[in-house]
Amino acid sequence: MYKTIIRPVLFLFDPEKVHYFTFSLIRNLSKIPGVKRLFKSLYQIENPILERELFGLKFKNPVGLAAGFDKDAKLFNELSNFGFGFIEIGTLTPRPQPGNPKKRLFRLRSDSAIINRMGFNNGGVEEAVTRLKKNKGVLIGGNIGKNKITPNENAIKDYEICFEALFNYVDYFVVNVSSPNTPNLRALQDKEPLTNLLKALQVLNFGKAESKPILLKIAPDLTDEQLMDIIDIVKTTKIDGVIATNTTISRKGLTSANKSETGGLSGKPLTKRSTEVIRFLAEKSNKSFPIIGVGGIHSANDALDKLDAGADLVQLYTGFVYEGPKLIKNINKAIIKKAQ
Repeated sequence: MYKTIIRPVLFLFDPEKVHYFTFSLIRNLSKIPGVKRLFKSLYQIENPILERELFGLKFKNPVGLAAGFDKDAKLFNELSNFGFGFIEIGTLTPRPQPGNPKKRLFRLRSDSAIINRMGFNNGGVEEAVTRLKKNKGVLIGGNIGKNKITPNENAIKDYEICFEALFNYVDYFVVNVSSPNTPNLRALQDKEPLTNLLKALQVLNFGKAESKPILLKIAPDLTDEQLMDIIDIVKTTKIDGVIATNTTISRKGLTSANKSETGGLSGKPLTKRSTEVIRFLAEKSNKSFPIIGVGGIHSANDALDKLDAGADLVQLYTGFVYEGPKLIKNINKAIIKKAQ
């Protein structure tokens, strides 16, 4: 029904407007008695085979929603009814910011992809915290970044502000230095500034009564040498894992008319490369840290490929948009079938 009726209608309209319309629709539908139960019956699967325990957290299944979909933590309770095992909110910044000028979100339908240059548009971390206080048991990741106007030499302070504000309200943190849509942000992926940033966050983390997992989200465009640096940085800073990968700046093999739009590309064109990065990190590190695999998951087989490559969990974004919520159930069913 989603791919034959709902998606064709939604895809007639501007992607960003449709995103907010869909949010409102899901929120309002979820207020109707019995609808939450209906969503759960249609999409949720509970099975001990699906449960995962990583960095001290218990995930009811390994399929999560990637950051960027619920940037401001407005819909995580409702979205959890579609069967996600965890939901990552953000990217959040210390101060509210509008992001880049519109139009900034583009569908590449013939490529089953999306290009976005949103630019960390969000209402600021404190606004998100007010909503996170209403969490009804959803396992939440907090994806944090820096404000556009903050120069890189002051970036650590922005990440520290977000870390402190979110600490009591998220289950794990994700340090985003890999978005291509904030000027100079990716320079923070270089070994020295990234090591300094993660060490600063770990100082705060280890100063708490009980620390929380910190993960690093990396770009798919890193070279093998840079990926080896990432492995070394994880070991040096003792962070808990890596999310591979963010969107790409590559446009290789695209056929859509709007393929030249600037921004980060997600969806099917990223499937192979993100899996390659996962496999490289897992093999070269001797699987010494957990990996969350994201990028181009449009089918159960795509998810299984990432898990086979070394991912411990997977996340959806563009695949969720193109394939609908049934994709979550299909992945979980395939994991159960493979394990039996």
